[in-house]
Amino acid sequence: MYEFIQKFHSGWAYLALLLLVVAVVNSIIGMTSKKEFTAKDRKIAIFGLIGTHTQLLIGLIIYFVSPLGFASLGQMSDKALRLTSLEHPLINIIAITLITIGWSKHKKLTTSESKFKTFSIFYGLGLVLILSRIPWSMWF
Repeated sequence: MYEFIQKFHSGWAYLALLLLVVAVVNSIIGMTSKKEFTAKDRKIAIFGLIGTHTQLLIGLIIYFVSPLGFASLGQMSDKALRLTSLEHPLINIIAITLITIGWSKHKKLTTSESKFKTFSIFYGLGLVLILSRIPWSMWF
């Protein structure tokens, strides 16, 4: 069961990253071209939000059942274990929190420019943080 969840987490990561990249690029294009914020733009952003939250839930399950997760938390001298037991989960929780804040903030804004700017900043920061803590050596 653990291997299935781990493979699902790795596979879903591609989809979650794709949705997040599309949301960031869409918001940057919308902001720079000064277009109106539409229902399509909102749907793109919410799909990015849903993709990352789903990834977080799968990741939390893995964290508590994996020998590389919570069970390895005290072994900070080992670079690989530190990444999987502390850095990866912590930074990704921060990233998904930023993405969630961006989603929440956009609902209170009235202008299209401010909505696109909010998504660009918060989703963009979340994407950078996520990309910085992916265990690339385990992915490829």
